[in-house]
This record gives sequence, C-alpha cells and structure tokens, in this order.
Amino acid sequence: MRHLRSPREIDLMRQAGLLVWQAHQSAAKLISPGVTTGEISDAMARVFQDANAEPLFLGYPGPTPFPAVSCISINEEVVHGIPGSRELQEGDIVSIDTGCRIDGWCGDAAITHPVGRVAPEVESLLDTTRGVLALAIKLVGEKSRWSEVAREMQAFVEDAGFSVVEDFVGHAIGREMHEQPQVPNYYSEEWCRRGDFDLRPGTVLAIEPMVNMGNRKVKVMPDQWTQSTVDGRWSAHFEHTVAITHQGPRVLTCAPQDGEA
Repeated sequence: MRHLRSPREIDLMRQAGLLVWQAHQSAAKLISPGVTTGEISDAMARVFQDANAEPLFLGYPGPTPFPAVSCISINEEVVHGIPGSRELQEGDIVSIDTGCRIDGWCGDAAITHPVGRVAPEVESLLDTTRGVLALAIKLVGEKSRWSEVAREMQAFVEDAGFSVVEDFVGHAIGREMHEQPQVPNYYSEEWCRRGDFDLRPGTVLAIEPMVNMGNRKVKVMPDQWTQSTVDGRWSAHFEHTVAITHQGPRVLTCAPQDGEA
C-alpha cells in the first residue's frame, strides 16, 4: 500500500532526517587515512543513542542480523558493507549509509566520501553520482511519473560513461524504512507496466542511485551482506529522503535550513 503523508507528518519526518544528517556529519569529521570503518560507525551510533533514536540498520533481518547502525562500503563495495577493523587508505572512496526512526518516523541517507586525493576518474564517478541524485530531486518537482525521472537518471549516468546498479533501488519511506513503491534509478518497460507511480504531493521517497565505473552487476561477498561489483571497479552511492510537496521537492536529510534548530 502506498501512503501519502500530510504536511504535519512530513515535518515529523524532517526531525528524523535532521538526525540522520547529524550522524553523517559525525562520520565526515573522521574521514582520513588510518581511521577504521568501525570507528566511523561507532560515532554515528552515539548520535542516535544521544537522541534516543532507533537505528534502522542495526539488527536488520538477513542471513544474519546486520551488526551495525551503518553500512560502510569501500571502493568496489557497492552497498551493505559491515563496519569493522578495516582502515581507510589515501585515495579510497567510502560509502556510508544510515537511517533512524524517532517518534515513529524514519529518515535514510547515504554519502560517498573521498579519502584524501582520489584519481580523476574516481572524482568523476563521485560528481556523476552526486549529480544524478540532484537531478532526480529536481525532476520530481517537474515530472508527473517516476519512470520519467528514472529515464533521465539513467541517461545522465550513461552519458558520463558509467553504469547504474539495477539490483538495488530506492523506496518509499515513512513509518517504516522500506515502504512501497520501489524507486528504481533506471528505466525499464517491464517495471513501468507493474510498478510505475505518479508523483503526487505527500509522496516521500528515499532516492538512492548507486553508480559503477564498469559493469552494473554486483555479487554478494562471503559475509553474506557486502555487495561488490563483479569486475572489481569502483562504485559510489548517494541518497536523500525527499518529500514531494505542493511547494516542490523538500529534502528531509539535508543540513538545517533558515529557521530550523
């Protein structure tokens, strides 16, 4: 079932979104060579703990319950990386994805960070993935159906020489992290026939393009969580929780705006 959220409910979701933003800020301050992914995740956990918020990723069902409050994926790892003792190295990229629930409402966002200086083609990958998310946010205020947005997202990525991951997609979000409908970052006539949806005010989406330098396909690693590119080339991931309102798109997981605490 698809849920349309009222302006009051969207304001409540903004509180979860701000907390997710704060957790990401705590992570960003630590990004440097020698820092472990576990240290980054622990810093994000403290933000949620201090606010009495529920981390959405911790214990998430799978082959084994997910063991951390954030997914941290490095270089060729696309998504769902498990934080631990691995140290960041100069020239790496690290994708951090997290979410929380507070007062019954959820927020979810991801950012890929460079660790120091990265190769020019890697910088282009980051710019493209960040750019396609910005494009999608703009287009949800202009288009009538998600398929129109997805088609332009795919063209944007492929025109830059990269590929869109199709095995993982975005999702609606609200009381639960994963709600219907699914939100693909690519165009498919088959998906349009069974899953396309209109972009009505009250719709709240977690839009999360994942972009690979090479082949779009991914494979699961032995830990049964981490997803990596099949060809070993690198991947980036950016995500925001976005509400469609009568005034246009509203990003709920961004920095505080004028008048916000």
